[in-house]
Amino acid sequence: MFQPAAFREDDLDAQLALVRAHPLGLLVSHGEQGLTADPLPFLADVEQGQLRLRAHLSRANAHWRRLQHATECLVVFQGLEGYVSPGWYPSKRQTGKVVPTWNYSVVQLHGVPTVTDDPAWLRRQLIDLTAQQEGRRPEPWRLEDAPANYIVAQLKGIVGIEIAVTRREGKWKMSQNRNADDADGVIAGLREGDDAQRRLAAEVERRRG
Repeated sequence: MFQPAAFREDDLDAQLALVRAHPLGLLVSHGEQGLTADPLPFLADVEQGQLRLRAHLSRANAHWRRLQHATECLVVFQGLEGYVSPGWYPSKRQTGKVVPTWNYSVVQLHGVPTVTDDPAWLRRQLIDLTAQQEGRRPEPWRLEDAPANYIVAQLKGIVGIEIAVTRREGKWKMSQNRNADDADGVIAGLREGDDAQRRLAAEVERRRG
């Protein structure tokens, strides 16, 4: 990933926060058939300093078979993002030397995949993933709410993926390369938009540091 110094974010906590806020990652691997990519919800754990990702695939998805032979894979997590109009820059009125761009935050995690169909691992994966998403609901759904034999059958239809992360990259492109007036203009312009744009405005403001 192209990494201008102004946008680089190496802090593990910041990267984890993005992954957990936007857990649908794009799993990418390469094999004899070429590139394969699948969007999957991931869990991220840090154990004894090692960052690990956990997810599961449908057994009918041939991607897991390719991962059995892969020495490396990549997972891309997309955070806040949005269009930036050159009309928001005060420098447009001064010089006219401005162009449109896009602000975004992204984390790319490279690692070594391991495939498992161990029932205990898969059950834990489903329990943890469900707790992550259902925990904020007033009446959270739990795995135990479904018939036991139904869950057993569902477990047979999935395969687990665990990725030991060997390299991580974070990038927050949030107008840090613009002067203070232009950054203020971006924040003001985004604040006039929808909820997603207003969240992006808050991140631009936070990152101007």
